[in-house]
Amino acid sequence: MIVLVDYNLTGYIVLLQGTLASEGWLELLSIQFMTLQEVGLAADTNDRIIWQFVQSNQMLLLTANRNAKGEDSLEQTMREEGTEKSLPVLTIGSLDRMMERSYREQCSARIADIILYVENYLGVSRIYIP
Repeated sequence: MIVLVDYNLTGYIVLLQGTLASEGWLELLSIQFMTLQEVGLAADTNDRIIWQFVQSNQMLLLTANRNAKGEDSLEQTMREEGTEKSLPVLTIGSLDRMMERSYREQCSARIADIILYVENYLGVSRIYIP
């Protein structure tokens, strides 16, 4: 599973990957984290385009701050375009706590669970983690 990392989490992804590795999840699951830049999207790409991109490429979006402001907001896009087959958006509940190992462990376990059972989460627009 490819997880597209939103621009606001780019600096934290190394920590999260390390936690996933130390917990043994990377040995069990094929998880690849990619940044917006790596997939050819600018940091200021609107939410609608990002959501459409991840859905068409069967990726999960990991974010911390997409909001409901405007017609192209993530929340509005999910309401208008989401279907029972849409992949969920994963939203870190507290970006400030990402520096805490125990919080990252909870987040990594939740991400692994979602990836492992992704078919159970189809049609769920957003999942707050942990």
